[in-house]
Amino acid sequence: MTVSRVAAELRAAGCVFAEDEARVLLAAARTRAELDAMVARRAAGAPLEHVVGWAEFCGLRIAVGPGVFVPRRRTEFLARRAAALVPPGGVAVDLCCGSGAVGAVLDASAARPGLHAADIDPAAVACARRNLPAAHVYEGDLFDPLPPALRGRVDVLVANVPYVPSGEVALLPSEARDHEPRTALDGGADGLRIARRVVAAAPSWLAPGGHLLFETGRRQLPAALRAAAEHGLRPEAAADDDLDATIVIAARA
Repeated sequence: MTVSRVAAELRAAGCVFAEDEARVLLAAARTRAELDAMVARRAAGAPLEHVVGWAEFCGLRIAVGPGVFVPRRRTEFLARRAAALVPPGGVAVDLCCGSGAVGAVLDASAARPGLHAADIDPAAVACARRNLPAAHVYEGDLFDPLPPALRGRVDVLVANVPYVPSGEVALLPSEARDHEPRTALDGGADGLRIARRVVAAAPSWLAPGGHLLFETGRRQLPAALRAAAEHGLRPEAAADDDLDATIVIAARA
């Protein structure tokens, strides 16, 4: 099957980037039967990354599977800023790690930190263990599964927290709404429920001079900065307009 024929099927199903997706599917399929099945799944609304089993993130190929949050391009900004702050041989924690995409960027950085990652979703943890074979990956709620020995020793704590307000989850594209876990999307009434929990606990885990980084929405930024300051951190905002990314970087004094 040619790119044009696959693209026509995808376009008819409403795929905006039909030609690009067709090339990815053709490259991934080993047989015509497998290609037909992949095209059918994508046309039915499954995320392309779930169909082919991977997502590109900061130039890395990250394994993802059905039911696992697909790393977003905007989160590359969070990952790169976090990687730039890790001291050589330091300790890094990827909280709400999902597939482990941010942790993979930290692991591939020149600093090569001692890496720990955690997520509450079992499917995400299974993916993260594939993507982070050299890291310690835990299943549990936020800090709960981390070894107590990490307290006060974490140089960089990065958390890709969910920040969509509960009332807006239904407005998300069906690829996210129907195929990704709600725990990876729903940030509570104002989108900051999980971020506030992370900010409240972070100071006891960070090393002196350590940094907490997390993604947020632009509307939520003032409240996110206030929350970090209220817990004794020194927060600042950073943004990348091209990626439509907004993050908070908060340092422990």
